Amino acid sequence: MAKVMVAMSGGVDSSVAAALAVQEGHEVVGVTLKLWGGASDSGCCSVADVEDARYVAHQLGIKHLVFNLTEEFETSVVDPYVWGYLGGETPNPCIECNRSIKFAALVDRAAQLGFEYLATGHHARISFDRGVPLIRRGVDVAKDQSYVLSVIPKRSLAKLLFPVGEMTKDDVRRIAAELELRTAAKPDSLEVCFISRHAGKESFLSSRGTLHATKVIDTVTGHEYEDASPFETVTVGQRRRIGGLGDGMRRYVLAKDPTTRVIQVGTIDRLQTDRLVVTTAMDYLGDGWPKEGQIQGSAHGTTVPAVLSETALEFATPTRRIAPGQTIALYQEDLVVGSAMVAMPARVTADE
Repeated sequence: MAKVMVAMSGGVDSSVAAALAVQEGHEVVGVTLKLWGGASDSGCCSVADVEDARYVAHQLGIKHLVFNLTEEFETSVVDPYVWGYLGGETPNPCIECNRSIKFAALVDRAAQLGFEYLATGHHARISFDRGVPLIRRGVDVAKDQSYVLSVIPKRSLAKLLFPVGEMTKDDVRRIAAELELRTAAKPDSLEVCFISRHAGKESFLSSRGTLHATKVIDTVTGHEYEDASPFETVTVGQRRRIGGLGDGMRRYVLAKDPTTRVIQVGTIDRLQTDRLVVTTAMDYLGDGWPKEGQIQGSAHGTTVPAVLSETALEFATPTRRIAPGQTIALYQEDLVVGSAMVAMPARVTADE
C-alpha cells in the first residue's frame, strides 16, 4: 500500500476519492487548498467547502490539513486571468489552476512530505501508452474532465490517482450515500471561485484595471458603430449582446484587436476558419510535431479532426474559431496526447 494525499475540495467526488483510497488500504491524508482570500459567493474552496472536507475526513477517520496557497493562486491564476482579459484574450482560470496549483505546486508539496501519490476527484483516468503515462477520458462521458486536465505538467502524471474516473457520477453519489458522507447530495461547483455571482466578471475586472468602450466594424455591411459592452469582456465567437443592424442576420464576434480596441462582427459562416495560431504547446507522447488527432476546444465540446504543431492548429475542414486564451486538447482515441493555447494572431482580422 502507498502513502496517498487526497485533494479534498469539499465536493462529493473528492470525498468518494478519499473513501476509495481508504478502502484500498492506503495511508491517506486529506488536504484542502485555501486559494482565494477575497470575497466570493461561488465556486470552490469557500469556508463551507473547507468545513465539508474536514467533516468527511473525520467520517473516514483520516487526518485533514489545509494548505494556504493564496499567494501562489493570486500570482499564477488571478493575475494572468486579469491580464488576459485586459489584453483581449478569454482565459480559463480553472485550467490554469490545474496547471500551476493543483498539479504542480500541490504535487510538489505532496512529494516533499513523503507521499507517493496525489489523488483527486476528477473524472479522468491515467493510462500508459508505450510506457508513457497519459490522461484518458473518464468513464462518465457527461462528466469527463480530461479536457481541463490537458495542461498538467508531464512530470506529474505518474504521481496521480483518479479513483472516481472508472465510475459514473451516479455511482459516486450512490457510494457517498451508502457511506453517509456529508457531501453525498451536494451539487457540483461550476463557477469561478474568485468571481462573485452578485458583482460579476465585469465588476471584478474593472476593480483591477481600466475597461474601455468598444468600436464595432460589421464585416457584412462595413458599418462602424459603438457598443455598450466593454472591449475587454467581449469574447470571440459570442453572439449575446452583439447586435445586428436590423437585417435579420445574427452577428458574431469574429476578431478583436487589443491595440485599437476594435472588434469585427459578421455572420456565422464568417466565424469558420481552417487555421489558428497557438502557443505553449505540450507534447505528452514526446514523439515530436506535428500530431494528428481530434481537437476539443471546451470542457464538454465536440471534437473535430485536426493537426497540431508547436505554433499552429490546422483543421481538416473549416471549423468555428476558438477564442484566443482558450485551451485546446488533442486526443487520439480517448487519450490526451497534446495541448496548446490559442494565441492572439499578430495581425488581428477575421480572415486569420
